[in-house]
Amino acid sequence: MSKKTRSKKMRLGRKLKQARRMPLLASVRTHRRVQQNRLARQWRRQKLKLSD
Repeated sequence: MSKKTRSKKMRLGRKLKQARRMPLLASVRTHRRVQQNRLARQWRRQKLKLSD
């Protein structure tokens, strides 16, 4: 059984926030020059390389 330390949990939470899609308003505001979040990832396809 593994338990998450507080620091690891904070890092995972930050990555969870970064993985969200870009707001639609941002693409409208930039006239679609920015179309996607480059930090977005899918949890099955791309794994995080976090150290303890």
